[in-house]
Amino acid sequence: MKVLIVDDEKLARDRLREMIGEIGEHTVVGEAMNGSEAISETARLNPDVLLMDIRMPGMDGLEAAMHLMGLDAPPGVIFTTAYDQHALDAFEVNAVDYLLKPIRKDRLAKALGKAGKLTLQQVQDVNQAQECPTVRTHLSVHLRGNIRLVPVQDVLYFLADNKYVTVRTTKEEHLIEDSLVNLEREFSESFLRIHRNALVATPYISGIEKDASGTWHVTLKGLDKRLAVSRRHAAAVRRWARR
Repeated sequence: MKVLIVDDEKLARDRLREMIGEIGEHTVVGEAMNGSEAISETARLNPDVLLMDIRMPGMDGLEAAMHLMGLDAPPGVIFTTAYDQHALDAFEVNAVDYLLKPIRKDRLAKALGKAGKLTLQQVQDVNQAQECPTVRTHLSVHLRGNIRLVPVQDVLYFLADNKYVTVRTTKEEHLIEDSLVNLEREFSESFLRIHRNALVATPYISGIEKDASGTWHVTLKGLDKRLAVSRRHAAAVRRWARR
């Protein structure tokens, strides 16, 4: 198999490369230092499996796996981790393969020998089972088999329409397959529900105003557009504005 090693520590990457060379049968096609690099290198190198650390600066391994699992033909993923037993139980329950650091060569050989495909649901379930679930730093937009990463900090609002959600930034719009319920749960600290079909990024709210019919609207920085606030959410939005 073609293997991509993902770890922010060079010594860890070197040790894994050395062990894979000793095991034989598999080829290391590249290395990455964080989740973002793992995604770009996966697109470039098309590895069969990733040996990926979980705790890395920037985008961690779990978030990277969530993005990769949205591909039509995602690679296999074996996580490398120094997590405690609580987290390891989540891996076991969800049949997600992992290697506990420090990694032994025989255990690595066994994991590579049976590396299988993960599903997005498996990775999400492991994430939710953690005491502090990973909050994504990026959203993944899939375009013609490629992944486009959109920083969450650039998102002005999410607008739901049937099975898709429009992601609006100051410069462009994208469609993702997600639910507002999941997005609200994950990003509740920085997004405000203003309508059953709309979440707005609070850092981009410039004000709220009422029109002649009595309907409240949210105005946004950097965008010449107002978003309607439903009657159900008007009181909560006004409370937020007063704070």
